[in-house]
Amino acid sequence: MSYKYLVFMLTFYCCPAVLITANAAFPNGLASGDTTQTSTVLWTRSSSLGELVFELSLTPDFTPLIGSYQASVVDSQLPVKLEIASLQADTRYFYRITDSTGVSASGQFRTAALSGSHQGIHFGVSGDWRGELMPYPAIRNAKDRSLDFFIKLGDTIYADVASPALDKAQAETLADFRRKHAEVYSESAGLNTWAELQSSTSVWATIDDHEVTDNFIGYADVSTDSRFNADVPGTIINDSTLYKNGIQAFVDYNPIQSLVYENAGNDTRSDGKVKFYRYQTYGDDAALMLLDSRSFRDPGLKGGIKPLSTNTLLGRRQLQELKDDLVDAEKKGITWKFIAIPEPIQNLGGAGAEDRYEGFAGERAELLQFISGHNINNVVFITADIHGTLVNNLAYQSLGAKGAIHHQTEMWEISTGAVAYSEPLGPSIISLANNYGLPWLMSSQDFAQLSQARQESYALSLVDLLLGLGGFDAIGLNGSRIDAELLAGQYASTTTFGWTEFQVDADTQVLEVTVWGINAYRKPVSQDDLAQISQQQPRIVSQFRVKPKPQIPASTQTHLTSQIKASRKSAKINQKITYTASLRNTGKGTSKNAVLNFDIMENTADVVGLSKGCQRFSHIISCDLGNIKTRASRSIKLKSSTPGSLKVGVSVMTSSIHDLLPAMTTVTTPINAEE
Repeated sequence: MSYKYLVFMLTFYCCPAVLITANAAFPNGLASGDTTQTSTVLWTRSSSLGELVFELSLTPDFTPLIGSYQASVVDSQLPVKLEIASLQADTRYFYRITDSTGVSASGQFRTAALSGSHQGIHFGVSGDWRGELMPYPAIRNAKDRSLDFFIKLGDTIYADVASPALDKAQAETLADFRRKHAEVYSESAGLNTWAELQSSTSVWATIDDHEVTDNFIGYADVSTDSRFNADVPGTIINDSTLYKNGIQAFVDYNPIQSLVYENAGNDTRSDGKVKFYRYQTYGDDAALMLLDSRSFRDPGLKGGIKPLSTNTLLGRRQLQELKDDLVDAEKKGITWKFIAIPEPIQNLGGAGAEDRYEGFAGERAELLQFISGHNINNVVFITADIHGTLVNNLAYQSLGAKGAIHHQTEMWEISTGAVAYSEPLGPSIISLANNYGLPWLMSSQDFAQLSQARQESYALSLVDLLLGLGGFDAIGLNGSRIDAELLAGQYASTTTFGWTEFQVDADTQVLEVTVWGINAYRKPVSQDDLAQISQQQPRIVSQFRVKPKPQIPASTQTHLTSQIKASRKSAKINQKITYTASLRNTGKGTSKNAVLNFDIMENTADVVGLSKGCQRFSHIISCDLGNIKTRASRSIKLKSSTPGSLKVGVSVMTSSIHDLLPAMTTVTTPINAEE
C-alpha cells in the first residue's frame, strides 16, 4: 500500500483523533476571487510541499469533472493561485483541491451574468479585523446567505498592532506580513469563519492603510514618515520596502490577480505600480467599482471643507478609470452602480477629515459633480474604516461669496462596521467628545452602563449634532432625494461588530440592505472569554430598502460641437486672460441639463472672473448651461503668476446618455515673465 493511499484511507475512514485533516492540510481554507463572466482565481495555502491538484465541476459530487489542473507548493507559508479562464457566464462551479498527501477540500463560486438580463444580485461587504480579536463570529452566518460574492474592504490585517502570531508593534519583513495574514485566516476556538465564508462564494479584495501601517500616504516621500526610513530620501512611499512587503503579502494571501498599471511614462504616481482597481458588471442589475484609496494619495487636508483643494485621493489615472466605468455602466443600462472604497465619502465634519475623502474636497466635489452632471443614476458608495455603520445622502461643496455652498445629490453611502476592532465607532465618538471637556457630555463610563439601544441613540445624537454644526444633513435617508424605507433599527449601528448584506431583486430592482451585528468585545484574556465570544450569533441590527430611480428613456439625438478661444495670443505674468467656450447643437433634439467644464490643465492660475452659473472645484470651473437647442457660451477670466504655457481645456456633460458629445477642446496661451 502506497503512502499516499494510506493517508487517503486514514483521512476518510479513521477516527477523529487523526491529525491529517483538511483543516490541517489547508490551514487558511480555500478561496476564489476576481471572478468575472468567464474567469476566476482559485487560491489555497497547503501545509504539504509538492503538487496540488485543482478539479472543476458543475456538480458538488464532482461527476463529471470538467477540468483538472496542477500547481506546485514550494513553500508552506506561500499560498498557491491558479487562474482559470473559458468559463460560462452566470454558472455555479464547484472546485476541489487535493494536496500531495491525498487530502482534499472543496469550495464553490458563481460567475457573473452577461449584460441584457436581470438576474438579481446578492453580496456582502465588511472590513477591519485584528489578529488578537480572533475568532470572528461576526461573519459566521455569511456562508449560509448564498452570496454571489463578498468584498473585503481593507484593513484585513493590522500590521502595526501586535498579535499572537507576531508580537511586535510593526510587521517589517515579507515573512512578518505573511504571518499576520496567515493568522487572521486560521482557526481559533474551533472557528475559522473566514475559511468557511471564502469557500462558499467569490471574493473581491482591496487594501486600506493597516495592510502596511497606519495612515500611510502612498504618494509622499519616505523622508516625511520615519516608519519608512529603510529607504533613502527621494523614494516615494508606494515604491518603498515596507510598502512593497505589505502589498506583496496582501496579494499573496488573497485570491486576486497580480495586476500592475502599464508603464505609460506619463504618470509617475502609478506607472508600473500594483493595481487594485477593479470594474465588474453583473447582468443589468449592478456594476462594481473597487478602489485603492491609499497607494496614490497626497496628504489630506485637516479641518473644515476646502472646496478649492487640488490634492488627490485616488490619483488622476484611477479617478479617470472610475469616471469612464461609471459612464459605461450607465450607457449599458445597468441599474445599480456600487463604488467600494475603504474611506467614507459622506460629510462627517472636520475631525479626522484628512484620512477620509473630505480631506480631498476638491476631488470629492469633482467626482460627485461628474456623476450628477452625467446623470448617472443609482450610485451607492460602500465604505469601511470607521468601525461602524452610518448611512447618509451625499452633498458636495463649492465656494461662494459667503462661504461653502452645499449641492445635494441623489447618491448615498453606507459604511460597514468592523468584523473585529476594539473599540467600535460609538464608544470612540464618546471618548473623542469627552476630550473636548464639555461638562454636559456623558462620560465613557456612564455610556458603558446604558442599554445597547440607548448607546446607539446617544452616539447618533452626537454625530447629528456635529453634522448640524457643519451645515450637513443628519444621518439617514429620510427627507432626502433617495426613495428609501427603514425596516429595522436605525440608519446607523455604532456598537456592534458585523458585516453588511446587499440584495437586488431581479424583478423590481429594489435594493435591500441588511446590517448584521454581534456585541462588540475586547481581546479575550481567558478561555471563558474565548468561549463566550465564539458562541455569539449575528443578528439584524439595521435594515432598509431603496427603490432605484428609473432609467432615462432614449431621446431624440443631439450633436454638440465645441470651441474655446483666449482673448490674448500670449500674455505677461498677472495679465488677465478671458477664455470663452462656445457650444453648438447641430442635432434635431435638445441637449438637456448641459454642464460646461473648463479644466486648467497646465500651469496654475487665479480665477478672477466667472460667467453667471459658473463655480470652481479644484482645477475645474463648472458652468450650468441648462437646455441647449442651438448654441450656448460661457467665459472665465484667469490670471497666471507663473511663466510657461497656460493650457485650458473645455468639455461638456448632459443628462442624456444619447447625446453625441465633443471631445475635450484645448487652447494654450504662452505666459511670459514681466519685463
